[in-house]
Amino acid sequence: AGVEIEKFVPSQMPKGTPIVILPGRMLWDKGVGEFIRVAQRIKDRKIDVRFVLVGDIDLHNPASVSQAQIDKWVDYGMIEQWSRCDDMEKVYQHVSIVCLPSYSEGLPKVLIEAGSCSRPVVAFDVPGCREVVQNAVNGFLVEFGNEHALETALINLINDNKLCKEMGLKGRKIAETEYSDVIINAQTFNIWNEVI
Repeated sequence: AGVEIEKFVPSQMPKGTPIVILPGRMLWDKGVGEFIRVAQRIKDRKIDVRFVLVGDIDLHNPASVSQAQIDKWVDYGMIEQWSRCDDMEKVYQHVSIVCLPSYSEGLPKVLIEAGSCSRPVVAFDVPGCREVVQNAVNGFLVEFGNEHALETALINLINDNKLCKEMGLKGRKIAETEYSDVIINAQTFNIWNEVI
């Protein structure tokens, strides 16, 4: 399904300390471990930034990160956790960068939503993510598993508000021209019509 671009609308970059989020179910194969390790290294550099996990654990999935583990990271001051939200369009207004170091995706809706809200994205160069993220255009695609490259990409955006804005605007354009619900629905109906 496409994204409701009338709902997920652009907004100004928030002022103050940049916020980087990983939105999704808290699964190891969503790249939670990589996100945490990179967050810690960036914080060790004394860079002013907040890292946030947005989503809940999945008790029925063996790849789920435990809540106890997340609580430890929060207690250590490595990250924050915001619970799963049904109004993600409001969440994107408060964040600067969306990061999804997932191991594999179908078509990652959170990255399309982020782009529609004019936020730059950072992801591993894996199926699904590479269909949405155009490297150095609306964000950065980095080699799968390369935490150093992930760290560098995030720091480049954290330190460059102008680059965030430019990539965000391009992300919005991509969402409008390729992934809006109107476009995707029309393509779906065209396929059905051909079949019928």
